[in-house]
Amino acid sequence: MNFSSFLLMRQEIILLTIILILVAAEIAISKTKKHSVVHLAIFLFGIHTIVGFFAMDSSSLFGGMFRTSGLIHFFKNVLNVGVLILLLQSADWLQEKIVLQNRGTEFFILLFSSLLGMYFMISAGDFLMFYLGLELSTLPVAALAAFEVTKRISSEAGIKFILSAALASGVSLFGISMLYSTSGSIYFDDIIKMISSTNLTLLGFILFFAGLAFKISLVPFHFWTADVYEGAPISVASYLSVISKGAAVFILMILLFTVFKTLIHVWENIIYVVALATMFIGNLFALRQQNMKRFLAFSSIAQAGFILLGLITGTQLGTATIIYFVMIYIFSNLAAFGVVQAISLKTGKENMNDYEGLYRTNPNLSLVMMLALFSLAGIPPVAGFFGKFFLFTAAASEGYYLLVFLAVVNVTISLYYYLLVVRAMFLRTNDQAIPYFKNKLYMRLGLLVTVVGILVIGLYSPLYDYIFELSKNLN
Repeated sequence: MNFSSFLLMRQEIILLTIILILVAAEIAISKTKKHSVVHLAIFLFGIHTIVGFFAMDSSSLFGGMFRTSGLIHFFKNVLNVGVLILLLQSADWLQEKIVLQNRGTEFFILLFSSLLGMYFMISAGDFLMFYLGLELSTLPVAALAAFEVTKRISSEAGIKFILSAALASGVSLFGISMLYSTSGSIYFDDIIKMISSTNLTLLGFILFFAGLAFKISLVPFHFWTADVYEGAPISVASYLSVISKGAAVFILMILLFTVFKTLIHVWENIIYVVALATMFIGNLFALRQQNMKRFLAFSSIAQAGFILLGLITGTQLGTATIIYFVMIYIFSNLAAFGVVQAISLKTGKENMNDYEGLYRTNPNLSLVMMLALFSLAGIPPVAGFFGKFFLFTAAASEGYYLLVFLAVVNVTISLYYYLLVVRAMFLRTNDQAIPYFKNKLYMRLGLLVTVVGILVIGLYSPLYDYIFELSKNLN
């Protein structure tokens, strides 16, 4: 392996180096100065994010096991930006609670290890690399879900997640073994040439799809989502909601549009049904929620259903719209989770009723939450409107008019429950409203970046055009 080969794995190597530096820092830094680890981790990951935007060639390593392209490299950068925002929003919680328990470094090591697994998963050129990346991205999150060891509900979240993940992983691996038995290879390029619509192949595909559907929280593989989001720390819930889900959507899109392209007559029907079930169940259950973390959990399930509108097309337009929507979704959901985290850290309140009168005491937080919810609902002129519009356009271009109509119905339902939060903040009064408080620098910076993303991405058309150009090679 020469130096140019290392450059192809630049993002993975830098992230692994950061993990090793944090391990050394945990040993070297005294207990009285452990809070500095938070600054160090954010600084190092910020540099890693900036370096990621330098151009990279398209090539492969290890006989095709590891692949990179302009599209893959761009999506890794999207994940990096999302994780950086999450770190900024988590800094206060880490310094005020976790560092005091001498567990701050472990949080970063687990989080970055999970992200490293996602890198390998979306760069996989065969099912072995894919599965290793899938497991590396999942197992650390189980520990993160149970990270608040003083809370029983957090331990329950960790147990529920690891048991559900183990079942999904086993089902997915069983499906992969069936695909191997019918094609004689685990390499994607070889499977493309050999795949056929035999019963064993179709069963293997369905089992494999079920395993990934768990990570995306698609119905009926969504049962773990609300309980885990409620019990896990808010930072971990937001990571599961945007970063983990985004990476799983991306690799599923790649596999459907390339490896399983010849089976489109099968999986388009599966996705059609799953998309409808996911949108309706996610939205209808969100109507009943009072806890904000459970509320955002069912919201994220519904958003996954909308993503499937782009996935069902199998076209370049579908590829571009999926990546564009996921990018918008990351900014929107992190803004909403960021406000929930800021309020929870200062007051411990996490219910919708607690937000009554919030605009009168904390107008800035109320405006950020309103923008985030409007973007998730798809109200113009914020970015979420353009994301949903392009998804609907992609589905309609392939003739899925009924699916688009039902998706619009679901947008109307989602608008209602998002406005419930807005009504509580702006129109309701509360004698015991959340008092005014001022967030620290990291949280303010994290929320500011999300607001800029929500307002700018939808109006900056060259970004969508750039993503569309990158999508050519995939299709």
